[in-house]
Amino acid sequence: MPEQHTVKAFDDDINKLRGLIAEMGGRVETALEDAMTALVQQDFKKAKTVVINDERIDALEAEVGKLVIETIALRAPMANDLREVIAALKIVSVVERIGDYAKNIAKRVPKIGDHRTIEPLSLLPAMAQIAGEMVAESLNAFAARNAMLAEAVIERDQIVDSFYNSIFRTLVTYMMENPKTISECAHLLFIAKNIERIGDHATNVAEMVYYAATGNYLPERDRINDDDI
Repeated sequence: MPEQHTVKAFDDDINKLRGLIAEMGGRVETALEDAMTALVQQDFKKAKTVVINDERIDALEAEVGKLVIETIALRAPMANDLREVIAALKIVSVVERIGDYAKNIAKRVPKIGDHRTIEPLSLLPAMAQIAGEMVAESLNAFAARNAMLAEAVIERDQIVDSFYNSIFRTLVTYMMENPKTISECAHLLFIAKNIERIGDHATNVAEMVYYAATGNYLPERDRINDDDI
């Protein structure tokens, strides 16, 4: 009976962890969507809301960290169970960082003027949509302990990198041809970089999920390097 009780208690802890991380993921996805909507529509109020709501994401990270420590101390998980608990702790830190990138995008919205004539802006929402999907799919892979789904997320990171390379080159050319737009284009470049980093972090989550599910590490992948652009 004590062993069965311990197993059930551990399962309850894991389910709670998954629930908290799922809530974080949902809030992060919404933050990215709202930040991009605020950018395109120049909606300063929505941008401010994204910044304010980031506090709840931070609070969830702290809650997960506390629960992980309690679970390890009280349940003493081993092997696969321990990998999942440790993965949860690492993943929640990455998800919180993704929320910070969404917040950074929202903070730049008021700093950009009437940029609707800047053509590269049209690429940013599509890039952000793919990055957001990667975040959602990587967390779905964690919830299901699905290594194949995690690998699929990792493969999509190249698409986000290609978007970033294209936007970077286009904006640099645009600034050279239209010097008056340098300030606005610089902000858009930072936004593109934040989205690219969200894709990288979603990939990091997927790599952690793969390890938690299989016990094996994936080969080191090539990462975008600004010096190569």
